[in-house]
Amino acid sequence: MSAHNEGISGTDHDAGLLRAEDEVVGLASDLIRIDTTNTGDPETLVGERAAAEFVAAKLSEVGYDVTYVESGDHPGRGNVIARLPGADSTRGGLLVHGHLDVVPADPAEWSVHPFSGAVQDGYVWGRGAVDMKDMLAMSLAVARRLKRDGITPPRDVVFAFLADEEAGSFHGAQWLVDHRPELFEGCTEAISEVGGFSVTLKDGVRAYLVQSAEKGIRWLKLRVRARAGHGSMVHDDNAVTKLSEAVAKLGNHRFPLVLTDSVREFLAGVTEITGWDFPENDIEGAVAKLGNLSRIVGATLRDTANPTMLTAGYKHNVIPSVAEAAVDCRILPGREEAFDRELAELLGPDVEREWVGLPPVETKFEGRIVDVMTASLLAEDPGAKALPYMMSGGTDAKSFSRLGMNCFGFAPLKLPADLDFAALFHGVDERVPVDSLKFGTRVLDRFIRNS
Repeated sequence: MSAHNEGISGTDHDAGLLRAEDEVVGLASDLIRIDTTNTGDPETLVGERAAAEFVAAKLSEVGYDVTYVESGDHPGRGNVIARLPGADSTRGGLLVHGHLDVVPADPAEWSVHPFSGAVQDGYVWGRGAVDMKDMLAMSLAVARRLKRDGITPPRDVVFAFLADEEAGSFHGAQWLVDHRPELFEGCTEAISEVGGFSVTLKDGVRAYLVQSAEKGIRWLKLRVRARAGHGSMVHDDNAVTKLSEAVAKLGNHRFPLVLTDSVREFLAGVTEITGWDFPENDIEGAVAKLGNLSRIVGATLRDTANPTMLTAGYKHNVIPSVAEAAVDCRILPGREEAFDRELAELLGPDVEREWVGLPPVETKFEGRIVDVMTASLLAEDPGAKALPYMMSGGTDAKSFSRLGMNCFGFAPLKLPADLDFAALFHGVDERVPVDSLKFGTRVLDRFIRNS
């Protein structure tokens, strides 16, 4: 066993790890400067191939055998996969994955240019700083450190840098799972984004939220067909009116409160730390005590269906025959059939429904992987508390869970108590603390070496 593989306690700041800490900030900044905006429209896509080639070069530079894959007949949708063999190849492997693409950003709204990768005021700024080029940089820095220093982890580790997560993963994780599953052969567990970050609770105690579940995604299209006509006439069969009524009804609807196992375990952990009660007869009022975190937790107490787009007509004085709406639906684990029934009752038979979607994911917060996560955090932040939580959005875990992997969100960041981290996802002035990146690199390095 390598001299660096000395267990999960202590503060082994060897030269190789210090080098990884030093380069993680530059890697994050470089990745942000590569504009990988994913609008979902293939005509406007930029940068995914450039970012994938950047990552591939950094991995090849230290000796990895890199696989670069584009999805079928969609050029430019680059995915990079590299495997680091472990000491025991009979053990289930670990997948460390992240996505290269980001959502759009309007420079006019930002304090710095969103693709500047500026390092100032103790932060790395730019679109993707927290979603999720911070984790990409930490993963890349640790992958390079392990290979460069000749460290053999306990089991195989697969590093994957993927396309298209922000528009459904159809040219990234989903495509790879369907067409190239052998690239992930033997992997039984996976870690990725939106977990492992700290929130400061009572008396300065930091809880690190490890994502063990996420709601299902359903991008729903509603369509109403009716009789076209002239805008000046009396018209009692108007598609726009009928659709508007249906959208308003759905948008104002409150789905029932449901406490899943993941949410119950999270709330029990908060109670243990703080002494706060979360009575079921006023669960939403109690969750409000969590401050900024209440937005994340509150969204996991019930299904949601939020109308986001309306499309109808082509001329002011023409009543169209078709009107359509887009609705972003997020569904709790175990609620898919009940959600469908409720939707049908709300909308009735005259509103057509079609959708694309990905299922909910829920993993038990237990086992060696959780023990090593906790120990790795404690080694860098004594007194840290690791808690499971459910994410209201979705990640590439939805695809990899289809290969039988237990998936977690574990991109470790020790954050300032006053930073509204949740607001930075897809937000203006997205940024990540420099110290958090270095902290995460140390934790991730320790976790992989001992997992």
